[in-house]
Amino acid sequence: MLAAHRRDLLLRRLREDGRLVAKDLAVELGVSEDSVRRDLRELASAGLVQRVYGGALPVSAAVVDYAARAQVQPESKERVARAAARLVTPGSTVLLDGGTTTLAVTRALPLDLRATVITHSPTIAVALAEHVDIDVQIIGGRLYRHSMVACGALAVEAAQRIGADLFLLGVTGVHPETGLTTGDADEAAMKRALAARAAETYVLASAEKVGAASPYQVLGLTDVAGILTDAPEEDPVVARLRAAGAPVVVVG
Repeated sequence: MLAAHRRDLLLRRLREDGRLVAKDLAVELGVSEDSVRRDLRELASAGLVQRVYGGALPVSAAVVDYAARAQVQPESKERVARAAARLVTPGSTVLLDGGTTTLAVTRALPLDLRATVITHSPTIAVALAEHVDIDVQIIGGRLYRHSMVACGALAVEAAQRIGADLFLLGVTGVHPETGLTTGDADEAAMKRALAARAAETYVLASAEKVGAASPYQVLGLTDVAGILTDAPEEDPVVARLRAAGAPVVVVG
């Protein structure tokens, strides 16, 4: 089998099975593990898979730039955002992550809501401008343009001085093996710093993120109060997440 045909087969198998195991594929295809690993490296370089120890997982659709991500599954994000907005109670202090799903949360919040929102995203802060009864506080730092959020040492230090009732966390991947992941190490560190300052953390996981993985782990599946997703109840990945102890909440 030609290498190009083999890589096509690997992508088809990944879509069907949700993961690739290099050792098993080498036996099945009658090639060396090195050949399979070489294929996976090339597919990963092309942004088609996320390599992990021993194989590969589906790459997250949320790794594209911010403008493009706004066009990915907008209805799915709105469903998750509406469920997340219901967690924000009057008088509470809420940490809002950056990203397109969190931006949808701002649109779902009642205009007369009285609360405090702390965010490291200038986009989120501007979106809350018309919510005149929400006290908006902004964390500064180095701008990470992929998600339009502040990251880096200054932002992490500032996060350590605050406290909140709730953190609405955005990620690019939710997978039974890799946990909650994102595509940048500094962004992952910032998300962890914010989660550490909130009494409860809920993950915003629109359906395309469930079963996908990115390079950097933010938190483990059991480190959060809930994972809000509109993935179908019958999705086998949802069952695997729950078997791993993840507090998955399927929303309509």
